[in-house]
Amino acid sequence: METILEPLQVQSLKEACITKLQELILSGKLKIGETLPPERRLAEQLGVSRPVLHEALVDLAAKGLVTIVPRRGVFVSDFRTSGSLAMLTALISYHKGELDRPFLESLIQMRLLMEVETARLAAIHRTPEHLQQFHSLLEEEGRVNRQDVQALAEIDFRFHQLIAIASGNLIYPLVINSFKPLYTNLTSRFFKHHLGDQVIEEVFNFHRQLVQAIQSLNPHIAAMIMREMLNHGARHLMSLIGGKNGNPNL
Repeated sequence: METILEPLQVQSLKEACITKLQELILSGKLKIGETLPPERRLAEQLGVSRPVLHEALVDLAAKGLVTIVPRRGVFVSDFRTSGSLAMLTALISYHKGELDRPFLESLIQMRLLMEVETARLAAIHRTPEHLQQFHSLLEEEGRVNRQDVQALAEIDFRFHQLIAIASGNLIYPLVINSFKPLYTNLTSRFFKHHLGDQVIEEVFNFHRQLVQAIQSLNPHIAAMIMREMLNHGARHLMSLIGGKNGNPNL
């Protein structure tokens, strides 16, 4: 039986500082182009030391939320033009883990664009070693506890990660890895909602079909199955936020 308790997570002062400033920026309370108070005053307002605040600001700058200009100050950035992949985790954190429809639709569209291509390339460039890894993963899927949400999300991530690796493109696996926390957050919700029903078996059946297409060196079929699988997941995820069928193009 799935436990109703989850491990407690205690934020460090730096993490708490990052979370607070992210919320102020993403909520619009701190507006794009606005100058933050001087570090000494901002640290006092947040109740942290200046070194802790500075580390938090450096983290926010790496994500594209602020710009640090020496001797001029710290400015709120437009993350749409300056944000990095690290912003994906910041956005899901800001929504407290809730599924935001425009954000989810954007993620789905990105995955359709990228992962259909990784599946197509995997069917062209896969090696015997990749095939062995795929079949080992399918065997693991056959044994995984269908009531263990974390295990289900982890093995699903590894499957998509392996497809990216088998594509032969060096960048695709790095992109997949970059949003693993966000990916597993969403898939955990997906699997938790469908514990005990047929949807989980449908996902693993897609995996088996996709491996067969990759093994058969059929890029067209591999791409088609990946698109169908992602659309299948999108429809169910959209249903979790009250949508009927989600994006009509999904």
